[in-house]
Amino acid sequence: MRKVRVGVLIAAVSLSVLTMLLVLAAWRNDYLIESDKGETTGEVLSAGRLRSAVMYVTPDGVTHNPKVGVLYPTNLTAGERINVEYNRADPDLVRVAGRDVRVAIPPALSVLATIWALTLPTLWLLLRAESGSMSVRPIFDPVSYRRRTPGPSDPAH
Repeated sequence: MRKVRVGVLIAAVSLSVLTMLLVLAAWRNDYLIESDKGETTGEVLSAGRLRSAVMYVTPDGVTHNPKVGVLYPTNLTAGERINVEYNRADPDLVRVAGRDVRVAIPPALSVLATIWALTLPTLWLLLRAESGSMSVRPIFDPVSYRRRTPGPSDPAH
């Protein structure tokens, strides 16, 4: 049972670290964009909840369509024209103008809350099961059930 508890804890910590790394990566991308920022207008080619493809032209006349899409793509629709901010040294690193890592924090916090809301009760139940304090007591035990027959002390008799 101890190995199961350790496995659950390792899984929860690993998922938590990965969630925090995603926020740190978003912060790093924002930092890189801010350090050498270019701005232009782009067109949303396809829109999804997790990935949206955009196409835009930089001032040097080069058309870009980043393979990984645009950062912070929520609430975009195909065909929409949007302002984008990109890193001039790496034009494929692009985000929707006005959005930054703050957009990624609420979902990350909800993922962390869900991870630990599931992990802590699971660990508690595993610990109780291991210590033997989760013995199941029957509500009705047919062996100890005896049919009562009215006797002299019963008021109905």
